[in-house]
Amino acid sequence: MTAHTDQTEVEPSPEAARPPAPPDLDYRLRQQAILSEFGVEALRGTDVDHLLQRAAELCAQGMGAEFCKALEYQRGADTLLVRAGVGWGPDVIGQARIGADLASPAGFALKTGRPVISNHLADETRFRTPQLMADHGIRRAINVLIENRDGAFGVLEVDDTREGMFEEADIAFMQGFANLLGGAIERQRTESLLRAALARQDLLAREMSHRVKNSLAIVASLLALQARAAEDPAVQMALADARSRVEAIASVHDQLWRQGDKDGDKAAGEGEGVPGELDLAPFLEKLVANLASGVPGQRLACTACPQRISADRAIPIGLLVNELVTNALKYAYPPETHPGGGEIRIRAERQPGSLVVEVADDGIGLPAEFEIGRNSKSLGMRVVGSLTRQLGGSLTIPARGKGACFRLEVPLDG
Repeated sequence: MTAHTDQTEVEPSPEAARPPAPPDLDYRLRQQAILSEFGVEALRGTDVDHLLQRAAELCAQGMGAEFCKALEYQRGADTLLVRAGVGWGPDVIGQARIGADLASPAGFALKTGRPVISNHLADETRFRTPQLMADHGIRRAINVLIENRDGAFGVLEVDDTREGMFEEADIAFMQGFANLLGGAIERQRTESLLRAALARQDLLAREMSHRVKNSLAIVASLLALQARAAEDPAVQMALADARSRVEAIASVHDQLWRQGDKDGDKAAGEGEGVPGELDLAPFLEKLVANLASGVPGQRLACTACPQRISADRAIPIGLLVNELVTNALKYAYPPETHPGGGEIRIRAERQPGSLVVEVADDGIGLPAEFEIGRNSKSLGMRVVGSLTRQLGGSLTIPARGKGACFRLEVPLDG
């Protein structure tokens, strides 16, 4: 009796069925990995010299070569400057130059716009071997052009003193580096031009603010002259109020101009400062100081936290504070009940999601029929209501034991 045994064929796994990768494939895959690594750096990098040096290091690594250099074309001298590299002596990087004419491998690549492979420099008939390469015993070289929309930046070159063969596939690897470099250099140049344009725009905006401030100062002086010439006390008061409002706007433009100069200095060194913005704290302090100078008998105290806001918000906030403080100066401490005057406090602080500005005093308080907004009998309070709506904020009058308090809350982004 014959015993039967079942024999089942086992299908080999894909890994077992696949033949070993040839050495050349491993070499090319490693090159692609290195190129991908540099691609990330090129997208994020902001320093051209660093990118050129990293390209030289990684390119030499990927090619298994002893030397690599990134050359920048100097148009005026028609030479190529060694900007970065590996394998070269300390006196080469940033100093050594080679001819950019057709008689050198790099110059040939630059002028023809085509990659150049020379595996036997000693036997070359197309060009000579530059002295820099001869001094280092270079036997073979491969060059590709670094260019972008602005034209040719220079050449990326890999060199070696050992026998061997650079191949056409190596050109694709190196050209990948050259293309990434060209794009990164073009991007950084565009960003540099954009920064210069923004700086000029900021300069023009500050100059405009300075001119507007001077023009408003002239208007305020004219209103003061008219007030002195007027015989009717009501007219004098109306002109004085108008002058105060014009001076408040002038103060905003003065702060934009002055703070803009400081921010320009910061931007040059630290990247700080945003055109069209100002710090609320010094702005309010200056505004309150100007108001205090006109009423020596009163005491004004301003406490404001640093907070950058746009000029579009600073102007209505300044005008609103100007109205509320002016109103307190007029009515909070009448001479018959407060012969020595009193204190008016201005406070501004950042709270979660909003900016809070308060103007408070310890005077006689507000009349029972007091209103803010369109229905108010006071022009100043109608202006205050209009400015509050413009800011998209809310103005409340918190209950107090004595005196008056106005609380403005303005929503802030971020």
